[in-house]
Amino acid sequence: MKIVDVKVWLVEGVKYNWTLLKIYTDTGHTGVGEATNWPGSPLVFEAAKHVGQRIIGLDPMRTDFIWTKLYRDLNWVGPYGASMCAISGIDMALLDLKAKVLGVPCYELLGGAFRKDILLYANYWFTGGGHNGEDYAAQALKVKEAGFTGLKFDPFAHTNYLYGEDLASNLTLTSEQQDLAFNVSKAVRDAVGPDFDIMIETHAMLNYRVAVKMAQRLSALDITWYEEPAGPESADTLRAMRERIPSNVSICVGERHYTRHGIRPVLEKNICDIMMPDITRCGGPSEMKRMATMMEAYNVLLAPHNPNGPLSTLASAHVCASVPNFFRQEFMFNDVAWRDTVIDHPIADMVQNGVLSLSDRPGLGVDLVEEEMEKHPGILEPRPGFYV
Repeated sequence: MKIVDVKVWLVEGVKYNWTLLKIYTDTGHTGVGEATNWPGSPLVFEAAKHVGQRIIGLDPMRTDFIWTKLYRDLNWVGPYGASMCAISGIDMALLDLKAKVLGVPCYELLGGAFRKDILLYANYWFTGGGHNGEDYAAQALKVKEAGFTGLKFDPFAHTNYLYGEDLASNLTLTSEQQDLAFNVSKAVRDAVGPDFDIMIETHAMLNYRVAVKMAQRLSALDITWYEEPAGPESADTLRAMRERIPSNVSICVGERHYTRHGIRPVLEKNICDIMMPDITRCGGPSEMKRMATMMEAYNVLLAPHNPNGPLSTLASAHVCASVPNFFRQEFMFNDVAWRDTVIDHPIADMVQNGVLSLSDRPGLGVDLVEEEMEKHPGILEPRPGFYV
């Protein structure tokens, strides 16, 4: 069996483009994957096409060989970023293809299932209203009413996902902004009650002083984790923050840590209780499984980052099924209407009461619907609320 073609699509998502791909073989077997990342989704799209061409003629059943070859060959342009997103999507598609050839779900190739019901937490639920406690509380209640038992949000929101034109503030918050962030968070806690997981996101957009100060204040709300108080550049900085942040506040990092090599210093310095690698950028399901095994050795839980497309959701769930140290998986509470039309088995049928139940269908359990993807081409020009 040989790989004869790789097709890649840039598809509009709810906040940014998805990069979806499909591998074709000379025997008619196919596999689907996702390489989504942003900003710069056109870069990821082109990288996925390039990496796809590099595997033409290879045996798709040699999944680990192909991963290692691509990682070593492309290491000259850096082991992370767009090239690793492309490798992640290829790895996902190869695992899907191999599992379909063998007639088993992907989790069987990852060691078998500890569980098939994957506990989710909601993100992207705060899509309406203003930045105030009343509107946040009302939307949080909708999450709880839908059966979820956990949610995540960024209560600071003094900037967006990009840094903008004015960097003069140096990632600080005024006293009024600090009070607003705390009051919004308290309103959410009061709305959902004590037996509900609340994850606080910072997007690494607070300076050291403010990040520590807000963690100290938010500790009174029994938050489940405090996410990315600093960026991935320095494990020593995160270690120093860990020593000043209250011990009852768990730290979660990992969405910008790529591969097992990238998480090693974080684990060795015992910085976090939970890690959230993203399957479309960390190296794909094969690498996420390896990362989770490393995390287990340090008693760290896996909670995959997943604000992406439908294949990311399913592939992450298959890894979560296959590891003992799983905590929760991120899930987009609000999404585009075509999320379930670009695949041939809708995710909506798999999610009930905040749990995704995996099927026993081979591979990821779905195929891409090419004509549906082509109805929703990726956005290439910046627009409000969308990140190209």
